[in-house]
Amino acid sequence: MKSTWLAGCLLAVCLAAGPAAADRDCTVPLADWQPRDVLQKKLEAEGWTVLSIRSDDGCYKVRATNGQGARLRAKYNPASLERIRHGRDDNDDD
Repeated sequence: MKSTWLAGCLLAVCLAAGPAAADRDCTVPLADWQPRDVLQKKLEAEGWTVLSIRSDDGCYKVRATNGQGARLRAKYNPASLERIRHGRDDNDDD
């Protein structure tokens, strides 16, 4: 019984650490970052209207709208400009 409880706790800790591990994709030295305007031009070419680009946890955090006017949020690796996370901005809390 004790080993089942321990295994359950270990699983819970691993699952909780998963989202935090995703931000480790943005451990790029500042010297290797591409300029924000390069990311903005890339997103505009994809049909986004960029509202803001800021650095957050070592990533670029973007707020934008798409061609249909939907508000979007995404995180990008600042060196490769590869999208790490993407979602709709249904609330305006931060």
